[in-house]
Amino acid sequence: MRVRPAFELADVFHRHGDSYERANAGHLGRVERRVIGAITTCRTAALGGHVERCDDCGLTRIAYNSCRNRHCGKCQGAARAEWLTARQAELLPVPYFHVVFTLPPAASDVAFQNKQTIYGLLMRAAAEALMTLAAERLGARIGLIAVLHTWGQTLTHHPHVHCLVPGGGLATDGERWIACKPNFLLSVHALSRTFRRLFLDGLAAAFRRGELGFFGQLGPLADPAAFAERMRALSQSAFVVYAKPPFGGPERVLAYLARYTHRTAIANSRLVAVGDDEVAFAYKDYRRDGREGVMRLAPHEFIRRFLLHVLPDGFHRIRHYGFLAKGDRGDTLAHVRDLLQVHPNSESAAAREPQADEHAREPFPHCPDCGGLMRRIGHVVRSPGAAFRCDTS
Repeated sequence: MRVRPAFELADVFHRHGDSYERANAGHLGRVERRVIGAITTCRTAALGGHVERCDDCGLTRIAYNSCRNRHCGKCQGAARAEWLTARQAELLPVPYFHVVFTLPPAASDVAFQNKQTIYGLLMRAAAEALMTLAAERLGARIGLIAVLHTWGQTLTHHPHVHCLVPGGGLATDGERWIACKPNFLLSVHALSRTFRRLFLDGLAAAFRRGELGFFGQLGPLADPAAFAERMRALSQSAFVVYAKPPFGGPERVLAYLARYTHRTAIANSRLVAVGDDEVAFAYKDYRRDGREGVMRLAPHEFIRRFLLHVLPDGFHRIRHYGFLAKGDRGDTLAHVRDLLQVHPNSESAAAREPQADEHAREPFPHCPDCGGLMRRIGHVVRSPGAAFRCDTS
């Protein structure tokens, strides 16, 4: 039986959302306002819903609609399960590597004021660094899935990209599979240098095209001389790349994807207390060997940090590159399986449907009293004027 968290992000917005919006009316964006509204009304009468009854014991209850906003933790379970189901048939029987690309603080500042441009550049530079080095050092065309995260454990702005990479790729002529060395994909030092070069080249090009905006403390960067100085500093900065050991098999890959792909800035399960004067949440301090602690913030500061991670409309935070890119992916994967002399097996462990998380809604959920099936028998009309926006990209 699923246990509902003691506190939810919606509790924070119910208590403090209105006062935060009033206090920040001058510079709170439309997208941020919509996120606050969506999370506040998610699974409440404001969005309507349906009435369901248990086939066995007759228990009747109301199930309210979800907001389906991608920043709402309660709505990601179903989206995650659907996405994972689509990815199962694409898994290959090869080692998978997890590589993380992180921007230095001097670039993160620019990224925050230019999310659409710089987040996209970050993802492309990370993917191109992997594909470029793989072509040079393996002689292979690789594929990868990239997932953007913008937060640290304490909700600070920390943009980085998680890449899931099969351990090998297609030869230049496409007629054989080239595997990487066991437990080693590519040099992280070489990846870091290539990533920095590609990112800075793209950043300079964006500045020349007039695609970057600067305000507040970064306002002086609009001057070409000041921007050139920032670029020189960035060319000396460390663009950290971290490669984790390869996964043990397809089942482990799916478990990883379930944790990372549709994660929000903070899960409800991390909230420790929500009060009038503070919001407390658990975090891990990776500078102290992952020790757990509890951070306590004033409610408006907590909301400010959460809203740092709201993405622009239409921005895709999960992207596929190389032979996993959309288009001819199906045909390419079929060819790769032929080269590996394997074929997908619907009964294999890799093809089993992943478990949805605590917030996923089943088409016919089970009765909390007897375990029978709950079936819809009626609808609840949405409250007039309630905002509803589907944002699942």
